[in-house]
Amino acid sequence: MKAKAIGMLVVIGVMMLVGCSGRDQSDPRQVVISLFGAMERNDQASLAHLLDLASLMRNTNEDYAVTTDEPRKFTNPQEILNDLTNDGLTKTRWFSMQRIVNNASVMEDVATVEVTFVDKKNSQGYRTNFGLRKANGIWRIYSFKTLQ
Repeated sequence: MKAKAIGMLVVIGVMMLVGCSGRDQSDPRQVVISLFGAMERNDQASLAHLLDLASLMRNTNEDYAVTTDEPRKFTNPQEILNDLTNDGLTKTRWFSMQRIVNNASVMEDVATVEVTFVDKKNSQGYRTNFGLRKANGIWRIYSFKTLQ
């Protein structure tokens, strides 16, 4: 009897978490904010739901870690998730700076969210446009474009 009650509470808790994470994905700006939260928690499962990993893997022209000269090539989605969590290069660089999530620009099923990274130590700012696409009612980040 007690085990059933505990099991039921676990199921309800999981359903609540899934429901809450779905709300974050209704607004592109909230998706970017959720991305930084998942990175801070080293939550690769949440990152996988926020990112279009296949599109990010196809980006071989530029490196989104900010201040990196040569673009890195990721050979599998796990490498991207590792890069955005724990001691990954992108997480380390992004979290060494102040992050400002600006406004979203939405045109139907495509959006951009401007994010500014401020390196206070070197008095340098980096503007980026995170690209998002909506599929099945869910926004996912497919691009981190540094504008300098």
